[in-house]
Amino acid sequence: MNARQHTTLSLLTGVVLSMSNCKSTSPTPDGGADETAADPHHAHDRAPGHEHGDQHDHGPPHQEHDHDHAMPHDFSDAERWATVFDDPARDAWQRPVDLVALAGLAPGMTVAEIGAGTGYFLPHLSRAVGETGKVLALDIQPTLVEHMRERARRDGLVNVDARVVAPDDPALPAQAVDRVLVVNVWHHLDDRVAYARHLATALAPGGRVIIVDFTADSPHGPPPGHRLAPETIADDLARAGLTAHLPAEPLPYQYVVFGEAAGTRAP
Repeated sequence: MNARQHTTLSLLTGVVLSMSNCKSTSPTPDGGADETAADPHHAHDRAPGHEHGDQHDHGPPHQEHDHDHAMPHDFSDAERWATVFDDPARDAWQRPVDLVALAGLAPGMTVAEIGAGTGYFLPHLSRAVGETGKVLALDIQPTLVEHMRERARRDGLVNVDARVVAPDDPALPAQAVDRVLVVNVWHHLDDRVAYARHLATALAPGGRVIIVDFTADSPHGPPPGHRLAPETIADDLARAGLTAHLPAEPLPYQYVVFGEAAGTRAP
């Protein structure tokens, strides 16, 4: 992974640029960008790092990944994007309370959010795992991670640990994470199966990956050519050794895919 790839790929969560405005070459938010690109109905709380507006370089072809799906965006301006990602109107369709309940979080668990962005889900995750649990908020964009750290300090989320990670490896400890949440991010990944293997290795016995992405007919989300079918994501997880299935989800414009590790979670 070279420096240019690091600045163009982002693993965040959130809302994405609207279908009509999401471009494969993302202008810098504070550098003359089209302001309509900040559509809160499809902003990615998780795709920063396209600071210079350069083309996304996917590298050499890889048989386990459809490289046409990886998408670059610039989310380096944390304060600007916080007004988009944390817009209360997002709750109506993202339904964070319902999604956290679907994830099956419980007090004492360790949950990692991949591409946590500005921390939209952090209060919900923090409450769900309680004082004895831990929330790992991961992103590749340092400005967003610092924003989440300040948010955790401000809101008293003492069980939140925000970390900068590499685009191709969340650097999670082996068999130590009970839940991994990946919202609106999977279609950004450059090698989805390889990334899924990292997550599979990190899961504790009985652990679960929860991936949320946009349906083909959703009014929010990336352009049609960048959308992934739920069956495609299930196949990514299965190739990584996880048992994949699609639960009935309470979300109007998105689907959910579970990837579960074998075994029973220790008390």
